[in-house]
Amino acid sequence: MKVILFGATGHIGRGILEEALARGHDVTAIVRDTGRLTQQHERLQVVVGTVEQTASWSAYAKHADAVIASLSARRDGNMEDVPNTAQTLLQTLNGTHAKRLLWVGGAGSLEVAPGVKVIDNPHFPAAWKPEALAQARALDVFRTSKTDVDWTYVSPAALIEDGERSGKYRVGGEQLLVDDKGVSRITVPDYAAAVLDRVEKNDALRQRITVAY
Repeated sequence: MKVILFGATGHIGRGILEEALARGHDVTAIVRDTGRLTQQHERLQVVVGTVEQTASWSAYAKHADAVIASLSARRDGNMEDVPNTAQTLLQTLNGTHAKRLLWVGGAGSLEVAPGVKVIDNPHFPAAWKPEALAQARALDVFRTSKTDVDWTYVSPAALIEDGERSGKYRVGGEQLLVDDKGVSRITVPDYAAAVLDRVEKNDALRQRITVAY
């Protein structure tokens, strides 16, 4: 498959890039700074651009099978960029060949009880709240979209960290997944595997899902 990847220089984005290349996919990585992506591969093409600079990548969408967005607003600090980016992707991809969009979402809007979200916990770190709320607004953008883009919003576990790739994980819906010890976690490599599985299986269309152990 031909995949466009935004955010390949980020923590999760690098994991997704490695997983996609390991599976034999052709990846076009759209990055702001090529100096931050030193990886070289015969199936990797690096292009300078951003989501907002649609002219930098829209031509590649004509031939891509899927687009994966692993983006964060922490670097610039403008949290409105998160839902705005979701809207731009949906509008730009609408009517193109690349109608499959995978979005690396947040865990803050997952439910821990009926009507109670992760972000509602008084112990939820205050520093994480702005981005968690921005990710929740991005989810609203997807859910209200009238485009023909088959999006999937993939929320990680409450804790996503470096670690080994086991290839094993559980898929949930709106509720936070926890293990038998009450812990919600997944490694970056296994999260990346879950994202690429959705691309290859073409499932969970127009849904928010979550993945964890």
